[in-house]
Amino acid sequence: MNKEYRVDEVVHFMMEQVAVRRSGSVAFGFAVCCAGMMSLSIGINLLPPFFTSIKSRLDLSNAQLGGISSFAFIGLVIAILVTGPLADRFGARLFALLGNALIIVGLALLALVNVYALVLAASFTLGIGAGMLDMVLSPIVGALKPENRSSAMNMLHSFYCTGAMVTVLVAAGAIKLGIGYKTVALVLMALPAMVFAGMWVMHVPSLVGEHHAEGRHRLRDLMSIPYFWLAIVAIALGGATEMGMANWLPAYAEKSLGYTQAAGAVAFVGFLGCMTIGRIGLGMIGNPRNVMRAMMVCCGLSVVLFLVASFGRPSALALTGCITAGLAGSALWPSMLAVTADRFPRGGATMFGALAAAGNIGCVVMPWLVGVISDHLKAPYGEGYAMRIGLATGALCPLLMLSVLIWMRRSRA
Repeated sequence: MNKEYRVDEVVHFMMEQVAVRRSGSVAFGFAVCCAGMMSLSIGINLLPPFFTSIKSRLDLSNAQLGGISSFAFIGLVIAILVTGPLADRFGARLFALLGNALIIVGLALLALVNVYALVLAASFTLGIGAGMLDMVLSPIVGALKPENRSSAMNMLHSFYCTGAMVTVLVAAGAIKLGIGYKTVALVLMALPAMVFAGMWVMHVPSLVGEHHAEGRHRLRDLMSIPYFWLAIVAIALGGATEMGMANWLPAYAEKSLGYTQAAGAVAFVGFLGCMTIGRIGLGMIGNPRNVMRAMMVCCGLSVVLFLVASFGRPSALALTGCITAGLAGSALWPSMLAVTADRFPRGGATMFGALAAAGNIGCVVMPWLVGVISDHLKAPYGEGYAMRIGLATGALCPLLMLSVLIWMRRSRA
């Protein structure tokens, strides 16, 4: 007996099938982007654990060793500034593929070369690749999940912390087993290669969303809006809060708190783990108003934890403050991206580029400022206490960010 179908039932069935396919496509694309964030993390975090090995192998000075990190940062900043406008013009897929390809090339250079100039070239290439991925992954995820950007953005950025933990632990294990950075670079090439394949086949949506037919906001239009400038300042302070502690935690644990170098490394991994938990946790808060309120609470907790880390007694309490500061400050950067994207859904990759550049400026300035203050106070107070005071200045960043967030909340209202 033939069953007759009504037209509306057929249409409903077809719409359900389209929704299922779209859901699968979004889930696959989001998973690829999360893996891409781990690929980015490898490019940024692989070399520092091997600095001692590289220094002895290539007979480098401390200045030359510092140049390796500088070249990576230069590449990162150049890629962030250039990729945004180009991704809006030519599409994000090209630069997602190119970013992964450059990380593969940079890792291959590390595995093959034994000359300082080529190590610099490899570091610069890794920085360029990481910057391109940093630039396009956030707007891609924002376009994939426009209904819940905060959750998606925090989850995406939690995979940067996961990638950093994996990279540091793999490097530590390799050093203990006597395995060199060349072998590790070859092994880790597998992840960006798989991400490249995933990016090749995934659906990459328009960065301003298909429902915004009027096109994207130009950067100069955004720069005429006070709320956007507040977002720029806020994300710079968020980056400063994060890196002010992360950059100095191992050295601070050793020089000021009296722990071994190995314990400092373990504390840093704990800090990264807390960052992962914090980003996933805050990502579960979907309502933009709740996200703003949660960021304000995180800023207040960061102030307290910075002070506990700097002046807490005994040392175990101070170290606990250092580690849990990762939990409080972890979600400030990705949540600020999500809040700004919700406010300016037609901002495109150029807007994300401006935000990323501001955040990275904060990441550079605050660790440098902590070092300058510590050096200045070293003679009268001793290295250990001077570093405590230097680290305590980091509490100013979340305090200032809290005031900016209050201003933003009133401005939006």
